[in-house]
Amino acid sequence: MYAVVQTGGKQYRVSPGDTLEIERLGTEAGGSVELNDVRLLNRDGEVTIGAPTVAGASVVADVVEHKRGPKVVIYKMRRRKGYRKKAGHRQELTVLKVKEIKA
Repeated sequence: MYAVVQTGGKQYRVSPGDTLEIERLGTEAGGSVELNDVRLLNRDGEVTIGAPTVAGASVVADVVEHKRGPKVVIYKMRRRKGYRKKAGHRQELTVLKVKEIKA
């Protein structure tokens, strides 16, 4: 059994027991979160596609930790103009462990 869930503007394929990193949620570490935006649900070959979401379906997960992703360097330059700009970014992430998929 697996589901496709949308959170933070991205879609993730999840199964019970999976660990995934998503954009930061406001839930404390050690707490539980329920993701209701289920786009697709596969129950042993029986596929249900949402329009846009599957009614009554949700994914329950535990919040393992909050962390920061790898540093991304942003460098802008205009040739022959003397313009150079360098910046960095680290995305705030939440690590989830999927407990169950409710259908």
